[in-house]
Amino acid sequence: METKAIAKTVRMSPMKARLVADNVRGMSFPVAVDMLSYMPNSSAAIILKTLKSAGANAKNIDPDLQEADLFVKKITIDEGVRLKRFRPRARGRASRIRKKTSHVTVVLSDE
Repeated sequence: METKAIAKTVRMSPMKARLVADNVRGMSFPVAVDMLSYMPNSSAAIILKTLKSAGANAKNIDPDLQEADLFVKKITIDEGVRLKRFRPRARGRASRIRKKTSHVTVVLSDE
């Protein structure tokens, strides 16, 4: 059985979030939760929230399922839309600031 959870348009850079996601991929669910809860990265909190949501989805589908049986089968961080902001520059010009967003997808499995 596979369950998944998706967090869309999260205000963090995909490149920074992938550094955290690579550490958790393939781990069992309880170990991944423990590891993410003690990581100092700001993206770890968002990935942890998505991971717990996928775990809750698994419990909702099969109430008899043990959390120790689950593991992180797939975790992907995709690039979302970019927020475009402008900052005033010299001589009446403006420069563009691109604020990156991410889509976090976590797939848990018990097989």
